[in-house]
Amino acid sequence: MSLPTGALVLEPTADGSMTLFSEDFGEWFHSRDGAYAEAKTTYVDATDLASLALNPTLTVLDVCYGLGYNTAAALSTVAQVNPACQVRLVALELDARVPRQAIEAGLINGWPTSVQTCLRELAATGQATRPGLDATLLWGDARQRIQAIASSGFKADAIFFDPFSPPRCPELWTVEFIEQVAACLHPQGRLVTYSSAAAVRVAFQLAGLSIGPVNALGRRWPGTLVQVNPEGLMPLSLQEQEHLLTRAAVPYRDPTLSASADAIRQRRQQEQAASNLVPTSRWRKRWLPPYEKKLSPR
Repeated sequence: MSLPTGALVLEPTADGSMTLFSEDFGEWFHSRDGAYAEAKTTYVDATDLASLALNPTLTVLDVCYGLGYNTAAALSTVAQVNPACQVRLVALELDARVPRQAIEAGLINGWPTSVQTCLRELAATGQATRPGLDATLLWGDARQRIQAIASSGFKADAIFFDPFSPPRCPELWTVEFIEQVAACLHPQGRLVTYSSAAAVRVAFQLAGLSIGPVNALGRRWPGTLVQVNPEGLMPLSLQEQEHLLTRAAVPYRDPTLSASADAIRQRRQQEQAASNLVPTSRWRKRWLPPYEKKLSPR
């Protein structure tokens, strides 16, 4: 993945916290309904991190660290429920400007002081180590970073999967990348993403994981909760199940974990054109009112 160079524009959200808009990807980093609230609701609450933190140790993988809000919400939760918990956290981020701009602009000031200190250290040095915490922020293309992490035997109790949307950043939604992330999930662990795209859900299934819907703040569609074992997952609705039988479910692929975004998109378009799956337009006609047909998860 090429390093972003476009402007990062400050944007307010509904809960009073700020986010950034990426000109490179054409998207906000968080829901406009609340950046801090999204970190807590979509990621920390959805993985039931408060319960996981009651254990003596907790391991977290934060894929696409961004401004650091998901990590901040996780560390804040641990401090509240079990300060004695030993936390190991690994985060991946392509663009070093993002967390540093968040700090320079005071966007992290709403988190507890101890959490702010950790975010500052991670942005400056990529490391934050103290009693009870061993946190590492790795810069660069997540496709290369994740291979080394998976090979090391790293297993996360909670994975926050938060790239830009599949059409904008297909490199991090491919079957091959998700297989690497899946290898980092503890057998009793939980992964959560805001996305409900059929291609994404099928990619998790192809990686040998079980999926279910989960609340995602500010989204028209539920997010996706992922586990090795399906026990405890809510079932997909009939509408969601049928979505997985359409051409929208043809996954993104990147066998070498090095293809460009355009190449990944083109490959998927070719596979969709040759697919025997039901046209997605038929699913939209069955399930969506006219004003939502262009807003369905992709």
